[in-house]
Amino acid sequence: MGQKIPPGLIKRGDTWHIQKTICGERVRESTGTSDLKEAERYLAFRMEEIRLAKLYGVRRKRIFREAATKFLNEATKKTIVEDARHIRFLDEFIGELPLDAIHMGKLQPFIDKRLAEGKSKRTVNYSLQTLRHILNLCTEWVDESGQTWLQSAPKIRLLREDDKREPYPMTPEEQALLFAELPDYLARMALFVVNTGLRDQEACCLQWDMELRIPELGVSVFIIPKEMIKNSQDRLVVLNRVAMGIVDEQRGKHPEFVFVNSEGNPVKKMCREAWRGARNKTGLKHVRVHDLRHTYGRRLRAAGVSFEDRQDLLGHKSTRVTTHYSRPELKNLVDAANLVCSQRHTIDTLTVLRKKKRQAA
Repeated sequence: MGQKIPPGLIKRGDTWHIQKTICGERVRESTGTSDLKEAERYLAFRMEEIRLAKLYGVRRKRIFREAATKFLNEATKKTIVEDARHIRFLDEFIGELPLDAIHMGKLQPFIDKRLAEGKSKRTVNYSLQTLRHILNLCTEWVDESGQTWLQSAPKIRLLREDDKREPYPMTPEEQALLFAELPDYLARMALFVVNTGLRDQEACCLQWDMELRIPELGVSVFIIPKEMIKNSQDRLVVLNRVAMGIVDEQRGKHPEFVFVNSEGNPVKKMCREAWRGARNKTGLKHVRVHDLRHTYGRRLRAAGVSFEDRQDLLGHKSTRVTTHYSRPELKNLVDAANLVCSQRHTIDTLTVLRKKKRQAA
């Protein structure tokens, strides 16, 4: 005789699943095992767990992986792909850990490994911030028994970011050296970014339907919708002569995206193998894609562009409506952006003043 299968268990493929109503609660979930005896034990555990929750208000024990899955399934954040990547790193260390057992001591091995891999403290903090957000949500999520997933969220402390790299505006010589080692498509993108101040992802997502012609000024601008922008504000992209020339060169290469790679496909990220290879070859390992944006900002400042205009040209968050301009205001921004073309990027070497450390007595 075969094993007797208890009511509420059914087999789908190689795995046993629960399909049962327990204390008025409809349960449809996998036991995670192909072994019948193990599946029976899990069913008994779930029945007792639900009974205690219904009758005595005992909160169900949940693991981090359950909370992370719920978060990823329900989140609508623009950065959800990045969040998922950090959750994957965390899962290796705390995936099966009960939510109420998570604390800084349990997270230390994760922190130590990420730092040993050469990740910055800011990168590690992004993971910790994602974890903290999920744990805070667990104090709001209510299950079928009327209980929140967590009674209170543990305190997750962020690391002190004392290894943060300073912005590095490039000199004209460094720019020429680096760009010469980039493939043509990436060199054009980099030249566009250093003349518009776009972030990496803003340049990659630039599309033709975002372009707006300004016939009376003889120029175009792009308006990137706020859904694609880090600060959640529409981003006006003012084109100087160099940027406008690059846009005209790109026309007809793709029906949707402005920038494509050598195969004709949209560029997903500028900082990849080609960028890192060019940095290493030229000895400019410290230069990031984001430093192109810093270079543009520094050149605007060196050209005497006002702080308010620099904010608008760089797309900084502002209380002003930064996509509503009169023709004179827009012309002023175009003229300001063109100053970094006419000044030949002459930037004085930055002098960093630091206090001398006091000698110990």
